[in-house]
This record gives sequence, structure tokens and C-alpha cells, in this order.
Amino acid sequence: MNALKETNFNFQNQTAFYRGKVRDVYTINNEYLVMVASDRISAFDVVLPRPIPHKGQVLNQIAAKFLAATKDILPNWVVSTPDPSVTIGHSCEPFKVEMVIRGYLSGHAWRTYRDGGRVLCGEILADGLRENDKLPEPIITPTTKAAVGHDEDISRADILAKGIVSEEDYVQLEAYTKALFQRGTEIARERGLILVDTKYEFGKKDGQIYLIDEIHTPDSSRYFYAEGYEERQAAGEAQKQLSKEFVRQWLIENGFQGKDGQQIPEMTDEVVASISERYIELYEHITGESFVYPEAGEVNDRVQKNVDQALAEILS
Repeated sequence: MNALKETNFNFQNQTAFYRGKVRDVYTINNEYLVMVASDRISAFDVVLPRPIPHKGQVLNQIAAKFLAATKDILPNWVVSTPDPSVTIGHSCEPFKVEMVIRGYLSGHAWRTYRDGGRVLCGEILADGLRENDKLPEPIITPTTKAAVGHDEDISRADILAKGIVSEEDYVQLEAYTKALFQRGTEIARERGLILVDTKYEFGKKDGQIYLIDEIHTPDSSRYFYAEGYEERQAAGEAQKQLSKEFVRQWLIENGFQGKDGQQIPEMTDEVVASISERYIELYEHITGESFVYPEAGEVNDRVQKNVDQALAEILS
């Protein structure tokens, strides 16, 4: 299976390179970023040994669709998507917080609540809630962006007190976050989905706030199926999710949760193929469009050619 595990390009006017868990990021002229969505996959903060064909394309194209669908709310970093797995955009100075917004009591918020916490990032949660209950209003629960280690919860008050973001900018980030979540919720509803929670990242360029990175993908967001939500909730049953949770479940069932001494289970061709198929299903359900498989051929050569052509136009 032809997958994009890692890249080592040297593009025109390249000034820096960074390899993240799943993306390879090339800086051009200290002005643009070429973000290559590889097919690497991570879970429990560990990059798994085998790439998943088409995963990078799925995430890149979902993000491109939602960025285009929200650019009336605020400008975003995208300049071009010259390849199914690549986005080229403006290099922005990122804010050192991620804006997490939650419409339902799920995931980390639920675990905090279950263990007795009633305040999350300065937001007060009422007694008597159950896992996956809809909150009266969406709440913003920011996290720090750690250079090393895990991101940490932080309150609005602490962000302002520590000068991480100015009050003027933070008020604007909150407004953008709520507007983006509302738009994402509306689009999800049209697809028979509930946007449960998600995160947004913002940056600044020439004094203007931009939306950066990916948005509303199954790797950065949690979705429930709308059909049956009320019935499952009333019966105290688990909600049917649309996310990469199935990968974590496979790992857990095979004795791996990223803890010391645990070994990643063997990823057979069958396992890799099944994960790839699930990502394509996610794409088609979230976007309502058929997945278009790329032409056969060496994927690195294709990316090199498409990015070279795009940069020649951008830099001319």
C-alpha cells in the first residue's frame, strides 16, 4: 500500500523544517508554510509503526473544506491546497493557547467531573450531569501549548494574569471560537451529526488574527451520530462516535495504552487496511462527498511536483 510515511523535501526558498507527530512542515522564505499531512498515525502520544494509506489526505481535505466554509467569520492561513495531502499557507505567530470548546460533557471534561471536579478552566459545572449530557451553553476550556510534554488546562483569568494573550485579543479569540463552533454545529447537523467538542488554533500576521492549523477533523474533534442520541442518553448507553476512537480501542484491546513497558501490537496489513477504510468512511460521512483516490504512483514524487508548481506561482 502506497502511504506517505515521512518526507525529506528541499523546496524552493526553504528556510526551515519541522517534523511533528503526523505532519511535516516546511517554511518558505520565512513567510509561508508547506504543511504535508503524512499518513503517520498517533495514539496515546505515540506514533504507531505503520502509516495508514490516505489518512493524511482525509484530514487535509476535511480541514480545507471547513476552512473554506468559515472564512467569512475570520481570515485563515490557507493560500493553496496544491495536493490532496498538502496545504500551503501564511506563516503566522501562533497564540500560545489552544481554544477548546465543548457543547457536551464528554472526554476530559467528563473524567474531571466524574472525579468530583465542578470547575473546569474557570467554568462552573452544575451538579447532576451525566456523561455526554448537552451543556446549557458551550463552554471554552483553553489549554496551554506546551513545547515539551502535555498541554495543560488553563483558565481565562490565568491567561490574562500571566499575559499569555492580551485581553483585547482574548475577547476576540473567544468570539471567533463561539462563531466557528456554531458554524461547525450547523454543518454537522446537516450531515446527521453532533459536533461535541473541538479545538481551534489562532495566530497573528501583520496585526490581524488568523485561524490556523486544521479544524473540524476527526482527529481534532469529537462527533456523535444525531440519530438515537436522545434514546441512548436516556438509557444510559454509550454514544455512537465518529472519531479516531476506534484506533485507541483497538490498541486498548491489544494491551497498549502508551504506558511504560507496554508494546505496540502488530499492525498487520489487514489492520492497516481496516483503519484506512474507516478514515475514508469518516471523510465521506463528515463531508457528504465521495472520497477521490489519488492516481497510482509514487506519492513523494507527486507531492514534490505539485508543491513545486504551486510555490513557483506563489513566489513569482
